[in-house]
Amino acid sequence: MPYRRERGDRGQVAIEYLGFLPVLVLVALAAVQLGLVAYTAQQAGTAARAGARAASLDLGAQDGCARAVSDWLSVGCTSSGGGDEVTVTATVDIPSVVPGWDFGTATRTATMPLDH
Repeated sequence: MPYRRERGDRGQVAIEYLGFLPVLVLVALAAVQLGLVAYTAQQAGTAARAGARAASLDLGAQDGCARAVSDWLSVGCTSSGGGDEVTVTATVDIPSVVPGWDFGTATRTATMPLDH
């Protein structure tokens, strides 16, 4: 005897899927945001090293930092020197996929010897 569905069960799977869909979207957004945080931290490290290298060659830390990161990220660099070395701190704003949420900044520091 073949299995017969009750008429009241029609569409139940679709309704359950629609109820679970917001959870899937939330998990996807969290994964994208986590990736952005990691990428921004990596870009801050790259900017700090490039800025320190540019400053050690007397080319300007800010220009070296700005050229090292993706165009869609905002970066700021500060440099300080003492003796035979220069230290550059790069700060990159972490972009957010959720409007209104601020994830702060990623900050990295690099030190290079001055190239005389």
